[in-house]
Amino acid sequence: MTESKQTDLALLAFAREAQEKAYAPYSDFRVGAAVFAGGEIYQGCNVENAAYGSTICAERGAAMAAVLAGHTFFDAIAIVGDSEAPTSPCGSCRQFLAEFNPEMRIVMGGSGDAVEVSSLDVLLPEAFVRGYLDQDAGKA
Repeated sequence: MTESKQTDLALLAFAREAQEKAYAPYSDFRVGAAVFAGGEIYQGCNVENAAYGSTICAERGAAMAAVLAGHTFFDAIAIVGDSEAPTSPCGSCRQFLAEFNPEMRIVMGGSGDAVEVSSLDVLLPEAFVRGYLDQDAGKA
């Protein structure tokens, strides 16, 4: 894990703000996220559904907001959840985020003061990325 910076803490504050709007009537576990892309911040929160597979994670919500604004490269994302310990992105979100920068900075917080900082390539080594879909990949 790497050390947090002032900018990480600022991004985490935006994630905490988004967390307040989370819709989590089933798990009662609210998550907020904030993506930093193109010099701007895009927020998202988890939105649960009675059909659990239809639930949207905060990370994907923030990513969709950034894409809607025209960004397909993300510098960083901050995630905060209701647990005391920092909340890390689930496996599905890790794979989803890899599409937009497999090395992006990940800032994780919880309800306590602890903050963890990592990178997506550490949390998801050997991610399945766009290059695998290139039909010429691996051909000599």
